[in-house]
Amino acid sequence: MSTFEQESLDYHKAQNEFDTNGKTGTLITKPCDTVKELSMAYSPGVAYPCLEIEKDIGKAYDYTNKGNLVAVISDGTAVLGLGDIGHLAGKPVMEGKCVLFKSFAKVDAVDIEINTKDTEEIIRTVAAIADTFGGINLEDIGAPKCFEIEERLKEICNVPVFHDDQHGTAVITTAGLINVLEMSGKKAEDLKVVVIGAGASGIACANMYKLLGVKNITMLDSKGVIHTGRTDLNEQKKAYAIDTEDRTPEDTAKNADMILGLSGPEQISKEMVASMAANPIIFACANPTPEIMPDLAKSVRDDLIIGTGRSDFANQVNNVLGFPFIFRGALDVRATKITENMKMAASRALAALAKEPTPDYVAKAHNRTDMVFGPEYIIPSPFDKRLMEWVSYAVAEAAIADGVAQVKDFDMAAYKEKLKRMANQ
Repeated sequence: MSTFEQESLDYHKAQNEFDTNGKTGTLITKPCDTVKELSMAYSPGVAYPCLEIEKDIGKAYDYTNKGNLVAVISDGTAVLGLGDIGHLAGKPVMEGKCVLFKSFAKVDAVDIEINTKDTEEIIRTVAAIADTFGGINLEDIGAPKCFEIEERLKEICNVPVFHDDQHGTAVITTAGLINVLEMSGKKAEDLKVVVIGAGASGIACANMYKLLGVKNITMLDSKGVIHTGRTDLNEQKKAYAIDTEDRTPEDTAKNADMILGLSGPEQISKEMVASMAANPIIFACANPTPEIMPDLAKSVRDDLIIGTGRSDFANQVNNVLGFPFIFRGALDVRATKITENMKMAASRALAALAKEPTPDYVAKAHNRTDMVFGPEYIIPSPFDKRLMEWVSYAVAEAAIADGVAQVKDFDMAAYKEKLKRMANQ
């Protein structure tokens, strides 16, 4: 057993007799030290907020933690590169997601592992408990059922439902693509984009690129190019079936402006990189080993911009740049949905923040001195405390514009100042 493996196991266990196992617990936000406080926390005083909510269920946002509470829900079928390991085996990941919500965006979260793989049962279970929360973060649910689960829950539930495995990578890579387009002078509608990996994330990314204006997208799954001659495609893949003679990754890479990898190691070769168009971009997001290592790709050509899912390389595609702040903005305006416009607003905010001067504390966290907008810095750092101010503000603004916010007469200027203060607490 490696030192890091043992340290990780120890990290998840209690460190002393007063500690608890796992990574999360309950934080009591009101005092309960006197008889009066006890009587307000529970009986008889608790009856008063109950009666107010009975008259107007919207008051649940005023008198309970609903407005700052997200459920992280999984069936354990597609856990963080580990696959279908079971609902309880996935619990450490879901707890970790709750830690990220709280650490980065001050959002309370609770993990819920569902002991069923049945689509209908998952939908019924989540729908039945959704009103307890201000938002639902679906996590590590395998494709293709994840698409149906999310879409149907979005229609049923009165709170935002967001499958981060689909949309998180899409939001972050779209931000990077926006900046690369600006740097290269290319236009979205002229790009040739190749997506290697047709799972939940790959399809969600392609959907966002289309919203950005990309028209030419070639997608590959484990059997090769998704083309109109194939008869083994689900509905989501059929939407990306094209009439083409290309069949292999090597075929598709020729004159490609962008390759997005969401597959596995060594899926992008040096020859593929060499055959791409001028000023190309590669997002090699397989973890822990990307489709091609950055140093290998850069050895082929010097006009390449590359990002990976790893923190030890520049341009990390890290979902923590998105979901905590997207939910922060959605919760604060009591949004009923997370719309495509809200996701795009998050992408544009991330792209804009990358152009701002990088604070010293961010450079120090990365032990880098070159964190200036350019080929090695097209995506902000997760340690940038301005993320909440930029991304959550943009998401809240988009929610109001889309008519899904329940808060009326929302003061955006005051909200921006509040986000600044929250980020620096």
